[in-house]
Amino acid sequence: MNIKVRLALMNFLEFAVWGAYLTCMGQYLGNAGMGAEISWFYAIQGIVSIFMPTLMGIVADRLIQPQRLLGYCHLLAGVFMVGLFMMGMNSATPDKTLFMSLYTLSVAFYMPTLALSNTAAFAILTNHGLDTVKDFPPIRVFGTVGFIATMWFVNCAVVDGGSFGLTLADNANKFQYTHLQFLVSGVLSFVLCVYCMTLPQCKLQAKKAQSLAEAFGLNAFKLFKTKRMALFFIFSGLLGMSLQVTNGYATPFITSFKGIPEMADSFAANNATLLVSISQVAEALCILLIPFFLRRYGIKMVMLIAMFAWVLRFGFFGLGNPMMPGVLLFVLSCVVYGVAFDFFNVSGGLFVNAECDENVKASAQGLFMLMTNGLGATVGTLLAGQVINHYCHWTEGGYLLGDWQTCWFIFAGYALVVALLFLVMFRTKKEVKA
Repeated sequence: MNIKVRLALMNFLEFAVWGAYLTCMGQYLGNAGMGAEISWFYAIQGIVSIFMPTLMGIVADRLIQPQRLLGYCHLLAGVFMVGLFMMGMNSATPDKTLFMSLYTLSVAFYMPTLALSNTAAFAILTNHGLDTVKDFPPIRVFGTVGFIATMWFVNCAVVDGGSFGLTLADNANKFQYTHLQFLVSGVLSFVLCVYCMTLPQCKLQAKKAQSLAEAFGLNAFKLFKTKRMALFFIFSGLLGMSLQVTNGYATPFITSFKGIPEMADSFAANNATLLVSISQVAEALCILLIPFFLRRYGIKMVMLIAMFAWVLRFGFFGLGNPMMPGVLLFVLSCVVYGVAFDFFNVSGGLFVNAECDENVKASAQGLFMLMTNGLGATVGTLLAGQVINHYCHWTEGGYLLGDWQTCWFIFAGYALVVALLFLVMFRTKKEVKA
């Protein structure tokens, strides 16, 4: 089989594992009596992202070939994910402490695979004489396709819900409302584990000795001595606070309209995961727009567009509803997510690559991810959870009802303040010279 096809399949499975539960887990947690802890489940991903990818990166550099370590991590992540499924199968309201512990162990081994899959792909492409810059992006797109595929699957797949102890009155047998989403993720992890063992070898290379600080990328923190870079990383953290909010709460929000009689039968309220998948479709397409916008408007404007897109992402949710024409605002919110997510994450990575010296580029990229997907996403998700738990509450019917509009407008207002501060305070080298 063509090596690019094989790597495309690897990426498909890598993100299919995540897509099975990431955007629909919140509704299940609410049904299982853990609705108040939704923010913690999503924050855990950020917490483990602070150190686990670095630890596994060191192992992949020195001890175990990255494609094999990728498989081992998926084996362990899959075991713990199946453990979540079994807990859900045995009880409609699993023990919170044990459930969260198994989830933490699962994501602790899954999150490093996002970097390990890239490391393995780059090494295999290079070993086969291929151009990573040219050949990797089309391969990576299949990861988003895999994510969308499992979102659609758990949205549409149904089983006899009679034995699962569910509380939703209708459509309760969809995977998106049940612990079966964790089984899908676990099985896919096992499949990817086996598949990784068949990939070409990525032989370990002798590397220059590094200090512990260098190995963990701590030398990149010296970039904070430069005002422009310090502001960039600070704003990266501030914007990162928005990243996981809709992943955790978009589907419980849209599904909550099932608790309003006149909207209960609407297509959107009954297919929240399918509707939210438009966000991932937009994400895949928006990657293709970034080169054009960078050439035409420059790095600062592209990042500003991303920040204002977050304002629209939250604002459209606050104004919409699952009935026509309000559902069109939900669709628009999902469309602008592609701009909000990609334009800052991708252009931010390009900015770091262009601004940093060669000896700290890799560490600086790690610092960028730490500020956005680590610290920023963790703090933002926990604060968002406090806001939503204040204005909304889970009903006996399994719906998170309350003043959602105020919640979304608070998030939109926060994103607007960050965007305006970035506009005033951040300067590129070109602006400084002017």
